[in-house]
Amino acid sequence: MTVATLPPPGTNSLLSGKVTLIQPSDGYRAGMDAALLAAAVPAKPDERVLEAGCGVGGVLTQIAARRSGVSLLGIERDAVASGLAVKNAALNGLTDRMEVIHGDIAGGFAALDRPRFDWAVSNPPFFDDESALRAPAPAKRGAWIADDGLAVWVKFLSDGVRDGGRIVIIHRADRLADLLGLLAGKCGSFAIRPVQPYADQPARRVLVHAIRSGKAPLRLLPALVLHDRSGAKHTPEAEAILRGEVDLGW
Repeated sequence: MTVATLPPPGTNSLLSGKVTLIQPSDGYRAGMDAALLAAAVPAKPDERVLEAGCGVGGVLTQIAARRSGVSLLGIERDAVASGLAVKNAALNGLTDRMEVIHGDIAGGFAALDRPRFDWAVSNPPFFDDESALRAPAPAKRGAWIADDGLAVWVKFLSDGVRDGGRIVIIHRADRLADLLGLLAGKCGSFAIRPVQPYADQPARRVLVHAIRSGKAPLRLLPALVLHDRSGAKHTPEAEAILRGEVDLGW
């Protein structure tokens, strides 16, 4: 008789069971933003993906489940989170193509001493100024407060991709102008997808896609709407993304 192996305590099942993720009971937990970011990285086999601030590996493991043959590297300054990301790589059978470095992006991409990547992605902390919001719980501070500012995150990503390489960022919609201004130094060919809680409400998130040295005109893509008024938890499109059935293409 075969006995089923149950996931360890404190785990979540993502993408209809394709990913098992160990997450802390307190602190930042990968959720919708991580799922959307992973769905927006249509990397090809043999391409290399870099994530700045990978946390426990919620984005990287979902990209790996969606995209076979892709190599992944995450950098995370929180020692507990980076340790869990290593465990999550092993738990999902990804140790041969997912690497996690305990380090700080403030040191710059060059400090990694790696060739530039095909993709660089991130869900940066949403706030630069701690006085702008009620103080987060200590375990969540690193995920909410960008001590070195958004510019450091954008520079790391821009430096981390080759010419023609792609950057994908999910962030607050009200920081869109800041993101585009910071990316414009080295990148172009912008594509923007608003993410709305409901069809009749303003976007709260944006997914921004940029190409290093890109010259194409900016494109504003159709919005992704997460909820409707039917009583279902998510719209059919959002639910399909969470199940790993569809991607958010560019």
